[in-house]
Amino acid sequence: MLIHAVLGFALLETLVLAAVLLAFADRVAGARLLSAFLVGISVWMVGNELPNWLGPQTERVMMFLLSTAPFTSVLFFHFCVVFCRVNIGRAGLAAAYALGGGATLAAMVMVPGHIEQHPDIGWIAVADTVGWVASMAWVVLGIGGVSVLLHALLRARREGDGQKFRQIAAVTASCLWGMLCLTGYGIAVLGWPVYPFPLLGLPLYSLILVYGILRYGVFVANAWARRALVWALLLALGAGVVALTPLLPFESRWLGGLAVAASVLALNGPVRRVAERLVYPGGRVSIADLSAWRSALLPAETPLALAQQAAALLSHRIGTQVEVHIGEPPQPASSTPQLVCIRGSNGSSSNDSSGDNGWHATLQGWDAAPPGPRHVAELFGTVVAEAAARVEQAQHAAARERDRQLQARLAELGTLAATVAHDIRNPLNIISMAVAAAPGDTRREVAEQVARISNLTHDLLDFAKPWKLSPSTIDLATHVRNAALRLPDVSLGAGLDQPLLLQADPRRVDQVLTNLFENARIATSIADDATDDPATPSKAATHSHVHIDAERTADAVLLHVCDAGPGVPVEIRSRLFEPFASRSPGGTGLGLAIVARIMAAHGGSVVLTERPPWSTCFTLRFPLTTSS
Repeated sequence: MLIHAVLGFALLETLVLAAVLLAFADRVAGARLLSAFLVGISVWMVGNELPNWLGPQTERVMMFLLSTAPFTSVLFFHFCVVFCRVNIGRAGLAAAYALGGGATLAAMVMVPGHIEQHPDIGWIAVADTVGWVASMAWVVLGIGGVSVLLHALLRARREGDGQKFRQIAAVTASCLWGMLCLTGYGIAVLGWPVYPFPLLGLPLYSLILVYGILRYGVFVANAWARRALVWALLLALGAGVVALTPLLPFESRWLGGLAVAASVLALNGPVRRVAERLVYPGGRVSIADLSAWRSALLPAETPLALAQQAAALLSHRIGTQVEVHIGEPPQPASSTPQLVCIRGSNGSSSNDSSGDNGWHATLQGWDAAPPGPRHVAELFGTVVAEAAARVEQAQHAAARERDRQLQARLAELGTLAATVAHDIRNPLNIISMAVAAAPGDTRREVAEQVARISNLTHDLLDFAKPWKLSPSTIDLATHVRNAALRLPDVSLGAGLDQPLLLQADPRRVDQVLTNLFENARIATSIADDATDDPATPSKAATHSHVHIDAERTADAVLLHVCDAGPGVPVEIRSRLFEPFASRSPGGTGLGLAIVARIMAAHGGSVVLTERPPWSTCFTLRFPLTTSS
């Protein structure tokens, strides 16, 4: 009979879907509970069909299997609580399990009914008082699970979580579909003169339920859902053709079987396309879609912004979360499908989408995806590759413009510095000679100010003039120890006990160390002067020195120059390495700017860091590869 064939298929399908859920149990909240629930549904279906398979003598076993329905409802209720993240407490779950387990045990001990013959279904179970009480238990638990789903559905809508809303909506729809299918048994039990056709839709119940859980996260499960839907639709079409064969003007099993086979073969392609559109909507890409994608990606100015916008567009289009990586390798352990757009050729393959200027988009983790969404992703990848090339060109153009402006400013500054240096030397010499006969204090004050002006002109010329590095292999630890001899109160860390070999310009490295050590010396002298004030605690005197340490990483050498001075004022921290930003009274404001320029020329950097208990610490990063 048709109903028995449909129920047999539904049983097999439910067990397969339970196994699929177990395979992806670590990716979906409550997947094990849902898998156990599907096994419970399978036990219930076996109980209903057992007398039709083995005869009415299996009535006692049938009733025993049907008695598990309340406990199966508990599993469904528990799954809804876990999946929707609704906190009902341990007491709430304990009460649910007590209700379902108690009803199940009572039905197993006291037989819940008997079997009767039905013309369309065969042997069916008819409940007595115990059966109706047990049925009320699983109905209450089912209503409780649906209530949890509806509550979470409203919450997801308020929070704007579209993916969760669609998942919960699909699970809720599956529950309503299951209730509709079970009305077929109601028709049979009540003896209505209507064919119990709702039972024919039972195979779709488990499929819709699992589809709602895994639709938006696991491509392999989506592929299985598509295949199951195809077979379900083909089976339904075959059954429909079988039902229509009596209308043929002739009677022949061979011709009827041939008609079924021909119909299934003819409709195989359209059915697969319909299933693919249901499981993976949006498989076609039009010219308008390409234009809309290009327009949506146009505002992105950085690879990160482009990746985020592209991921949002593609995920929304195919209805599944997708990661997009621009200019970086994919995450190997990620279970989410990825679109990776990188510069350079990886070889030609069907999963590569090439863009302009050597950018290529590659699909990772899409093996189980059907052709429709994969084709969408490939076309989308070409648009992302074009956008990545545009972002790269824009960034290069911006960098060239910044470099051009910097060189122009340096050229202007160099011209100004040379003019100032030339025009100021003679007045300085005249001033120095004019005070030769002045008192000693006056001569010392004038000499200090003349030296300050000379240092400023020297730093201006050094900062503004063009120069190139002359790198060689140096031991940074030796350079630091030699430069530290000029500091009166300095401690060296253990990182400087071993050689620190790297490629750098020794003269420029010495200049960097001299500038930083001079800054540290001035800062500590300020702290020393503060301790001379009787109103100032003498605590600073024990920390008024400089500490230098180093460490080696996988790709760089880090040098830390720290002092216990007054610290860097908050108002100049953001522009500390720009010209004329000085933390020392009487400083030119060019020392740290020169340090930053030298470190950048080496491919390294200098940053202000926090290394307690020191008030100020500059960290130099020297890469282990030459950059000039």
